[in-house]
Amino acid sequence: MSGITLVFPIVTLLFILLFFLGCPAPKTAELGSIGRRSFSRRDALVLGLIVIIYSAVAFYNLGDTKAPQSFYRFEPNESVELDLGREQAVSSLMLYTGLNTGSYTVEYSHDGEYWYTAATVEQNYAALFKWLNAEFLDGTDANTRYIRLTADKELYLGEVAVKGENGSLIECKTNASELFDEQSVVPDYQYYLNSTYFDEIYHARTAYEHLQGINPYEISHPPLGKLIIAFGIKLFGMVPFGWRFSGTLFGVGMLPVLYVLLKKMFGGIAVPACGTAIFAFDFMHFTQTRIATIDTYAVFFILLMYLFMYLYVNGGRLRHLALSGVFFGIGVACKWTCLYAGAGLAVIWLIHWIKLLKGGCGAKRFIKNCLFCLVFFVAIPCLVYYISYFAYGTARGMHGVGMFFTKEYADIVIENQKFMFTYHSGVHSEHPYSSRWYQWVLDIRPILYYLLYFDNGTRSSFGAFLNPVLCWAGLVAVVMCAYLAIRRKDRISAFIVIGYLAQLLPWVFITRTTFEYHYFPSAVFLTLALCRIFSLMRTGARCWRANVYGLTALSVILFAVFYPVLSGQPVNSELATRLLKWMPSWPF
Repeated sequence: MSGITLVFPIVTLLFILLFFLGCPAPKTAELGSIGRRSFSRRDALVLGLIVIIYSAVAFYNLGDTKAPQSFYRFEPNESVELDLGREQAVSSLMLYTGLNTGSYTVEYSHDGEYWYTAATVEQNYAALFKWLNAEFLDGTDANTRYIRLTADKELYLGEVAVKGENGSLIECKTNASELFDEQSVVPDYQYYLNSTYFDEIYHARTAYEHLQGINPYEISHPPLGKLIIAFGIKLFGMVPFGWRFSGTLFGVGMLPVLYVLLKKMFGGIAVPACGTAIFAFDFMHFTQTRIATIDTYAVFFILLMYLFMYLYVNGGRLRHLALSGVFFGIGVACKWTCLYAGAGLAVIWLIHWIKLLKGGCGAKRFIKNCLFCLVFFVAIPCLVYYISYFAYGTARGMHGVGMFFTKEYADIVIENQKFMFTYHSGVHSEHPYSSRWYQWVLDIRPILYYLLYFDNGTRSSFGAFLNPVLCWAGLVAVVMCAYLAIRRKDRISAFIVIGYLAQLLPWVFITRTTFEYHYFPSAVFLTLALCRIFSLMRTGARCWRANVYGLTALSVILFAVFYPVLSGQPVNSELATRLLKWMPSWPF
């Protein structure tokens, strides 16, 4: 790490320190809020501006909108011959893979009679819906007229690209027309824009399998998240933009939900706007919602369930409690981490009712509310969860409402729960970018999702970690909120800290392999905690606007600076290392 690299984190830390020095002391801070809590036209304008700007950034270069859509099905040991028309120099052979795993043997011939092995291409589980290059064996004659592909198993292949010496596409004659009917979408090389990466190899593939009525490959998580991914594929096709669309849309959708929650908590416009902007341009929020995985949906529904629980415990009605339970159920059907959120909701609900009972509320009303919660936090979530497996049923030939009442369907659901529990209990394999919870809270070990070096000295890379402003300032804010909750009995701070601990504490005791993206749900509560400090400054600091707007601006500036390693935008490798590798453990 060079001296110039240290300048940037030091300046960031100093700015954060100055921000907190301008904050009123927690012992004497005014805990009230200023400003209207009802949504106004100005709120709509400010929120709309944030959403529009973020949407433009998030959907830009999300992924190619075109990819091979027709696939040739190879039978086991079936061969397909390609006739180049005449003997030509072949510089490379690219294959776009589809479903199923196996391998292709690539052979070449000058006369169509004598064949020589040129390469073996593995279509394994990590290489589906990707452009693969056939690595020719040493001694392979670059000049040939015929090429033969032989599959060892039943495999689906979307397209074949035979390239000449200058990279131009060579026309081929073959009986397998599906392999050459979409040559216009052939890229120059495999890239995140045209192929799956990281856990997309599981979730995007499984979403496609749900649409095709095929038994799903990825069964280590509940199905609803993959079904939501399938919505984007249904709209745009099995293309990178399609399988990433839903996650990005839900990432945008988080912003209005967060704004409303902040508005209800703190009133005014400045605090909700700044909090929403900080979360919008958080590194993990941006990167994680642009990848076709299921974490985005869990965080989205966590936001909703906490919004409605907050409304309920602050004078709301039973419908708010009911909606909190419904969104809890939907969230759990996406990913089990929402169970942790449910524990936080239960603690908040219990504290609320302890206060009511001490205030003279009758036990009969409490019992009725308990029964109400059993319906909306247990029965309905179980029903949603059970129904979410319908794609598993249809893949096995079951149809209609009647399948939900069959033993076969029930067995599918039960067996999958057993598998998931066993699977997640046994994930202890080494991973170069794994990390523990105590590293997440300080942004010490990001997870690298993608890395590609180019010949011109640039590279494309991105990973998941928090914006240092949100991570570091947010952590201090959580500690301050804990003080306010314990010593000042501040209900808003208690709500925030309970939510934060509900998402973080389980990972303290979990021994399986973990990654920084597991901290994503906690980022919501870091934002809320930071906004609680904003609200204290608004009521007790003379220059609160400068502090709040300044920290928000710093957050957005850091997003712009780190944008290349959040989006995959090619950047000079040396420059990225010198400016952006703030810690030796950062993989940039």
